[in-house]
Amino acid sequence: MLDLIAALGLALAVEGILFAAFPDGMRRAMYEAAHSPSERMRLVGIVSAFIGLGIIWLVRWFGSA
Repeated sequence: MLDLIAALGLALAVEGILFAAFPDGMRRAMYEAAHSPSERMRLVGIVSAFIGLGIIWLVRWFGSA
């Protein structure tokens, strides 16, 4: 549970840094995401989830060695 809370905090920190450093770029990205078809958003979400799970698996696998 502590790892989940730490991961959420890290995600918020990275997102905050991106919004602070590139406000116009983030606004454009949000606009593009809001106007993308649902199927594309679903595909991006699924791919992102699998990449995230892969990263977690790699970190856990090599971190315990």
